[in-house]
Amino acid sequence: MDITHIRNATLIVKYAGKKFLIDPMLAEKGAYPPFPDSVRQDQNNPLVPLPTSLDQKIKDVDAVIVTHLHLDHFDDAAKKALPKDMKMFVQNAEDAAEVNNSGFQNVEVLTRDTDFHGIQLTKTAGEHGRGDILEFAGQVCGVVFKHPDEKTLYVAGDTVWYEGVQKEIDQHQPDIIIVNGGNNQFHQGGSLVMGKEDIHEVHKASPDAEIIVVHMEAVNHWTLSRKELKDYTNNVGMDTHVRIPEDGDSYSF
Repeated sequence: MDITHIRNATLIVKYAGKKFLIDPMLAEKGAYPPFPDSVRQDQNNPLVPLPTSLDQKIKDVDAVIVTHLHLDHFDDAAKKALPKDMKMFVQNAEDAAEVNNSGFQNVEVLTRDTDFHGIQLTKTAGEHGRGDILEFAGQVCGVVFKHPDEKTLYVAGDTVWYEGVQKEIDQHQPDIIIVNGGNNQFHQGGSLVMGKEDIHEVHKASPDAEIIVVHMEAVNHWTLSRKELKDYTNNVGMDTHVRIPEDGDSYSF
């Protein structure tokens, strides 16, 4: 298994001989306005450039997984760049209809037991915030990868820590967990994705798992920096199990 963190939640995962592109946000730096009602209103999104040209990498992937349709997970640049016959996995029929409307012809809704060339893909639950913000943020999912020749990978997606994440960890016993950190939020409503305490809960739930934290410092409404998270992991003693990649970093397992 090879995992490359591109930027924000965008990942390239090589797993059991197949290559997956997850949550592609492919625009050039500053292409979109800032998300409103949040910090850094003077900075356009994405805040940072892509670490490398993705032209060849995109052409080489076998499938794309879009956990939900927010701009920072599936943007106009991705819709333009990706081949329209590319295999696309989405979370539900509503998202499938929108992706179809963007011209993609090979769209499939993830289930709890989706098979892709012998790789089991399991759609997982998520909550994109807490309380009243949930209705505004909308539905999201994650995905678990399983194959006899690979370790189990859990990509949690845009979710905070809650009992649903605990249940997914209990059921699947993942060896590697990718979480979206950054503690992104608006001025009202609280966290939309995991903050440092949420990530600590993930570690306590799965103390032997390797945790990779992405979705950091890439769009304007982040509130948790890589440095603050690194200091926190050191202070609570989970630094040996938590990896906080820079854009473009890769890991092999």
